[in-house]
Amino acid sequence: MKTWHYALLVFIGGCCLGILSTFVKLAYSAGFSMVEVTGSQVLFGTLIIWLVVLFAKKTKISFRQAGIIMLAGIPMGLTGLLYYQSLQTLDASLAIIFLFQFIWIGSVIEWVVFKRRPSSGKVLSIVILLAGSILAAGLFVENIQSVSFEGAVWGMLSAVTFSIFIFLSSIIGKKVPAIQKSALLSTGGLIVTFILFPPVFLLDITTLTGVLPYGLILGVFGVVFPPLLFSIGMPHVGPGLGTILTASELPVAIIMSALVLSEEIASLQWFGVVLILGGIIIGNMKQSQRVSLSG
Repeated sequence: MKTWHYALLVFIGGCCLGILSTFVKLAYSAGFSMVEVTGSQVLFGTLIIWLVVLFAKKTKISFRQAGIIMLAGIPMGLTGLLYYQSLQTLDASLAIIFLFQFIWIGSVIEWVVFKRRPSSGKVLSIVILLAGSILAAGLFVENIQSVSFEGAVWGMLSAVTFSIFIFLSSIIGKKVPAIQKSALLSTGGLIVTFILFPPVFLLDITTLTGVLPYGLILGVFGVVFPPLLFSIGMPHVGPGLGTILTASELPVAIIMSALVLSEEIASLQWFGVVLILGGIIIGNMKQSQRVSLSG
């Protein structure tokens, strides 16, 4: 596969994450709690991906290697928990702004670990992405009366854990088949979620059957596809460009809110979406130019 093919897979993985907020809102409006929504998401998603593993190509790995990959899945599980927690005290527009800080945090992690200073093109791309995120989230459309400090902390922590997950998925288990690796990552997310929030909803048949449709959709687009696509694409594009590509999450979230939830999106917000897409293109073009020159 060519470099842009891997970049496209990571971009699609970000799009999958953008679908989640709409169905989380639908699940909340149906009366389900954060614990029930999150628990069903990781449970059904992990079960689905392990079913796929049964029929997919696998390789024999040691218990130690499997354990390392599962540990790398912990930040993925924590991201959902922390972000959904921030939504308890923050408006969605503010919460996603804090989560969106993973854009620059990922580049900082790459700088610290690999000593790769962000290029001027990458910095420009990040600035455009952050500006677009502020516009797309509608911060200039609605008046913000107050900001919950607690919610802000949860939101920033979710950005940190998501950045760590993106980084780890790009460096760990490179020789492990993507399906097998993503199943182990999902298992790590499942374990940490159930440790922090025991799945007592499984004992209530009515609740379980009611949350099932939401859990399946959230599981497929939040647990199955993103780790799989990131496992394939991230080792080839790197964590720096990877975080830029996953910025596709916010435009998709805005578009889904308009199409499914019939939320009114202002012209300034659509302009923010265009800015985000432009920032992704700029970041990817700079990376492609460097690959071509090195080749």
